Amino acid sequence: MRWLLVLLLGAALNLSPSLSGAATPEKKPAKGEEYGASHFKNFTADHSKFEILKQEFKSGPEVTKACLSCHTEAGQQFQKTLHWRWKSPADPDGKIGKGGLVVNNFCVAIPSNEPRCTSCHAGYGWKDKTFDFSAQEKIDCLVCHEQTGTYEKFPTMAGNPVSEPTPFPMENKTYNPPEWNKVAQSVGLPTRKNCGTCHFFGGGGEGVKHGDLDSSMFKPNRALDVHMAMEGENFNCTRCHTTEKHMISGRHYNVSATEDRRSLLESDIIKRITCISCHSEKPHKPGVKANDHTDKVACQTCHIPEFARVNSTKMMWDWSKAGERQEGKPVKKMKDGRPVYDGMKGEFRWEKNVKPEYYWYNGVMRNVLLTDKIDPGKVTQLNYPEGNVNDPKSRIYPFKVHDGKSPYDKVHKTMVVPKLFGPKGSGAYWGDYDWKLAITKGMEYTGLPFSGEFDFAETQYMFQTTHMVAPKEKSVSCTECHSNNGRLAKLGGFYMPGRDSNRVLNAIGWGSVIVALIAVLGHGAGRLVSRKRREKKNEQRDDE
Repeated sequence: MRWLLVLLLGAALNLSPSLSGAATPEKKPAKGEEYGASHFKNFTADHSKFEILKQEFKSGPEVTKACLSCHTEAGQQFQKTLHWRWKSPADPDGKIGKGGLVVNNFCVAIPSNEPRCTSCHAGYGWKDKTFDFSAQEKIDCLVCHEQTGTYEKFPTMAGNPVSEPTPFPMENKTYNPPEWNKVAQSVGLPTRKNCGTCHFFGGGGEGVKHGDLDSSMFKPNRALDVHMAMEGENFNCTRCHTTEKHMISGRHYNVSATEDRRSLLESDIIKRITCISCHSEKPHKPGVKANDHTDKVACQTCHIPEFARVNSTKMMWDWSKAGERQEGKPVKKMKDGRPVYDGMKGEFRWEKNVKPEYYWYNGVMRNVLLTDKIDPGKVTQLNYPEGNVNDPKSRIYPFKVHDGKSPYDKVHKTMVVPKLFGPKGSGAYWGDYDWKLAITKGMEYTGLPFSGEFDFAETQYMFQTTHMVAPKEKSVSCTECHSNNGRLAKLGGFYMPGRDSNRVLNAIGWGSVIVALIAVLGHGAGRLVSRKRREKKNEQRDDE
């Protein structure tokens, strides 16, 4: 009966075809512009003509010094950003951020593991706590701005490229030193390639962390993402992640991406980080019911039906299973081209076409710190969205929820940092395969206590899903939410037609239906009787 009511409601509201889920033939992807080329036509400076960039460079810091000789304010600007310190600029204590005390259930945490993790840092040489964040020449301008596509950092050299050809057996690849003059003279606005080099491969591999960011987004078609499609708008990341003084708009841990809910129709100086900045709060045609949802439902909730639609994403990481080796080497097991077990890291689960989970969210994520107490008897949400149904800033958003089993201190009831990266004899887990020793080394490095007793707790880590926006004909249909076991079945605290029931309301509703039916039948019967009487009278007149 509820399905019938929902369908009748939809018909009464005259839902537009854009919401009906009607399929349309997918266009054949057109050949898009090559990496970086879209920006060159708009340049007002050709860096290959700059004399200072024609000198013989021998290192990244030398290139940076040349950049800063013209871009005099860029160094101090960048030093204030999240990309430089990996800490939230809004947190004066420096605890919030992966450079602080935040922990996740992927590679756990940065402290004591810097040489491996900082291969994705926009700097040179962050190998330990002695790194000088005040040294502007340590900033890596090229990783975000070079446009040759040849610039690479070595995975275990603290953000430095190699100075000679160097093999990296884990990738079965040899890294070559950059052609410094070539890459320095190629610089331009960041492209998807620049951003994706790190953000598509976070957590140690492609699609590990973000379910909506992987290599398929370098050159997506319209079916994958309507905004970044090569044959469509062909947006680069900075089209929405607008930048001011090197501060890139977007969510920064406990800082919302923006609280400005105006559109470009109202102001041309707003940040374009939200859907409504371009589409407004009433993006559909007048009279379409979906326009009434935008005060409580985020656009992404309807327009991203699944994530990881081309390549799989990691959905579970169990560190407690790590350690299996054969002949001194970690065991590796593969399935569908993905590792499902690695003796260095444990057991994994990968999934494709994943339906998101949904939460009330006001733009702020809260994080469990290494100093926070946990309850190991429950699933620990290492980060979680802030918001609720009564918060006017909150809306229902889609999330990727990554499950894990992570090490914790059994006595102090806190999460712990193991030293993972390092050679044999350093105490690193990947060198000595001794959890207690690795945790001892990691916690000593952070200056936090460790009781010596550890176990593994069930954890979750969440990523708000906002990329891979599907074509409108593929958006989530009304009945996928407005039903008993629909997408929002677990989200309580409010009444939703088609999903929830109330005896009083049901009685009133069905009573009204019955009364209306009786009235219709009574009216019809009365009309029929009246008609018969008129016909009889007419027959009598004819007889007279």
